[in-house]
Amino acid sequence: MNASSPRVLSIPPGAPFLPTLADALLSGRLIPGFRPGGDPLALADATIFVPTRRAARALRATFAERLGGKAAILPVIRPLGDVDEDLAWFDTTLPPPPALDPPIDSLERLLLLAPLVQAWKKRLPAHVASLFEEEIVVPTSSAEAIWLARDLAALIDEIETAEADWTRLSGIVRDELATWWQVTLDFLRIVTSLWPEALAERRRSNPAAHRSRLIDAEAERLGRDPPRGPVIAAGSTGSIPATARLLRVISRLPHGAVILPGLDLALDDAAWNMLSGADAAPSVFGHPQFGLNRLLGELGVARADVAELGAQAPDLAARAAIVSEALRPAEATEAWPESRRAVADAIGQGALDGVTLVEAGNERDEALAIALALRKVAALPGKRAALVTADRALARRVSAELLRFGITADDSAGTPLADTPPAAMLRLLVECVMRPGDPVAVLSLLKQPLLRAGLERGRVRRAAEAIELVALRGGVGRPDICALADDVDARLLADDEEKRHKPFWKRRLRAGELDDALQVARIIHDAVAGLGSLRGGRADIATLARATVVAFENAGRSETGGVEELYRGEAGEKLAGLLRGLVAAEAGFEIDASEWPDVLTALIAGEAVKPRHGSDHAVSIWGALEARLQDVDLLVCGGLNEGSWPGRADPGGFMSRVMKGGLDLDPPERRIGQAAHDFQMAMGTRQILLTRSARAGDAPSVPSRWLQRLTALIGEEPAKKIREKGSLLTAEARFHALDAPPPVDFARRPNPAPPLEARPRH
Repeated sequence: MNASSPRVLSIPPGAPFLPTLADALLSGRLIPGFRPGGDPLALADATIFVPTRRAARALRATFAERLGGKAAILPVIRPLGDVDEDLAWFDTTLPPPPALDPPIDSLERLLLLAPLVQAWKKRLPAHVASLFEEEIVVPTSSAEAIWLARDLAALIDEIETAEADWTRLSGIVRDELATWWQVTLDFLRIVTSLWPEALAERRRSNPAAHRSRLIDAEAERLGRDPPRGPVIAAGSTGSIPATARLLRVISRLPHGAVILPGLDLALDDAAWNMLSGADAAPSVFGHPQFGLNRLLGELGVARADVAELGAQAPDLAARAAIVSEALRPAEATEAWPESRRAVADAIGQGALDGVTLVEAGNERDEALAIALALRKVAALPGKRAALVTADRALARRVSAELLRFGITADDSAGTPLADTPPAAMLRLLVECVMRPGDPVAVLSLLKQPLLRAGLERGRVRRAAEAIELVALRGGVGRPDICALADDVDARLLADDEEKRHKPFWKRRLRAGELDDALQVARIIHDAVAGLGSLRGGRADIATLARATVVAFENAGRSETGGVEELYRGEAGEKLAGLLRGLVAAEAGFEIDASEWPDVLTALIAGEAVKPRHGSDHAVSIWGALEARLQDVDLLVCGGLNEGSWPGRADPGGFMSRVMKGGLDLDPPERRIGQAAHDFQMAMGTRQILLTRSARAGDAPSVPSRWLQRLTALIGEEPAKKIREKGSLLTAEARFHALDAPPPVDFARRPNPAPPLEARPRH
């Protein structure tokens, strides 16, 4: 094969992506001249790049399944570094080049950016702050500065991923911007001058820039010394410029190939050409094929030269044609009347047989219907089902409903660290120490299962109940966890001689229980004394974190003296890593001690715990990126409402559309186009359930634009049929499968009738 001619292929939505890729490579159809045959070592020469770690694991499993248990060395499968929320770095055994500074840790970056945000607030003119305080949250506390720093870090990643030039901000005409954006422009100039200096001083780089340099280094290595075996990039849309350059190099290797996901070869040329060119309308950024159109331009390949790999079943090919027609560019929808007959023929071929539409009345009914559908498939041997949604609230509802069936879903997004038991105890501890006066918070801390105080847990729990009766009930004022021992001691020694009756707690508690209550209160007092000594002053984050860790470990120490329970499992390990980073922080970020609970909450908020085991792999919950290359028996696309999937086209709080246009950044509609492509790929699943709720919270919701287009194109009668199937599922979930009370054989009312000789005589 000539190294100058690119080799680009596509797998259509109706064909399972990873199995099709594995079969093509094993059969020798993918790379000319490469036929592994029965050689167990031949596959070891191949290198395959996929977008995510999840796709890499799934592809390894697919190869093992296709080999049927035969001994073989699998290909090298690496994450490509596409837009992965986990920042999937190259899994290379070679060290990075010496010129590349390691990426800065996300926690350290927040602690460095937050003081810059606060400095901006201090230099913000008072009249500007008062004029625009309702339009954007102006940071007035350290916690708000951290929240804003997180948004700023996301903006830095976006700009460096797109390889835009920060200095071009100076060329933006200020008169074209509103007053608030002019102020923001000044702030961004401060960041562009100070932030690079801070990174250079620490010999660190931004994660997005570091990733792009790694991808470029890999492209340079492949171009300089092409491997002898196949090099394949599969499943990427080339949304990152560095990734597009790597794909261009791979497509031109002697044994290279780029496999695109779901390139629409049936879209007419007129509509396809609308997606490219300098005069393209802004709406085309939201088209599912816009990214692939741009990528083909970067690769220098015409759409007609892309070969299709794998075959679709006739009904799935007909469904793909309907979806392509429904999502065509808005400027080309005048072709819909001419396509009515073709759409009707496609429906006659069974294109919509596996499609069900659930339009539930509220979010709870939607979650119930999804849970029941997932459970039905999971109950079948060897079958798998998955929910794909951008609505995390819906994902949590479905997870909770599945637990009623004993199913723990494999949720790719995990659980927020703040909701895990160790993090909850840590936040309660800091809240009680730094903000005394709330008896509910104090009691919640005392009854935390992880609170041991060096004693047996049952003993601590009984002591907590005694402390509640003695010191927290009856209007005792503002309880202070640091003075709890004094409060308990004072109440125990109170003089009751003049009272006619003893206090109720003295009648309910025994002497041993009172002694335990006093002992636990004193232990907790000693545990939090160091952290409590910082109240009322200012301290840097590292000092506060160090005192917090000491108090946390002293309060959670078991009767054997260990703290293993605090850091057990994925949640404990995640919390331990966060605390280590805070203790080792060198940012010198000083705050008022009273702000520490809010600051700690803001720092924990960005962390999630992803379980490594213990979930049911027959049922999964994915984001759109994780689902891109996966194949399941039932796929549920949930939360299909505007604002959820797709999300809102929000340019962000730091840059307006004019400012982003000045940096040649894509408009926010580009993210809608990526979501539309994921929806188009999902529609290739044979059994697919589309769900939405008529109300979101307390307000009516608007159906996703893709649902509106699809139902408008197929016509009233076919749309009614797919809705009827959804209505049956909703009714079954709500009234029969879940909410109906199970039959209960109630016990008879007691009617004791002992024999006469056993009855008392007086």
